[in-house]
Amino acid sequence: MVPMKEISFDQRVYQQIARIPRGQLATYGQIAELMGEWGCARQVGWALRRLPLPSPLPWHRVVNAQGRLAMTLSRQGSDWMQRDLLMAEGIPVDLQGRLPLHQHRWQVETQAEPRP
Repeated sequence: MVPMKEISFDQRVYQQIARIPRGQLATYGQIAELMGEWGCARQVGWALRRLPLPSPLPWHRVVNAQGRLAMTLSRQGSDWMQRDLLMAEGIPVDLQGRLPLHQHRWQVETQAEPRP
């Protein structure tokens, strides 16, 4: 029997963010929870920082739990890129990086567990 190769944490993050629909937002913590990795919001953020840009993945749809983008120099301009991409999808973002998370929050549909 050949053991299956485990998927890395980063790849699991990328699988989840690929599911976020256009015009909707998820938080780092929400992505961690969907992966079964409660309390790993920061690690989700680091996985996204390792994603080479430009990327076909909708990395820009992941924001912090306060509904803000991290507008800092350490992001080397990706914060402004994220802002532009979100605005192109119809999500308003002000100059301080605030956005209406409550209006655009991704409501993940969960499948009901089969009953025995």
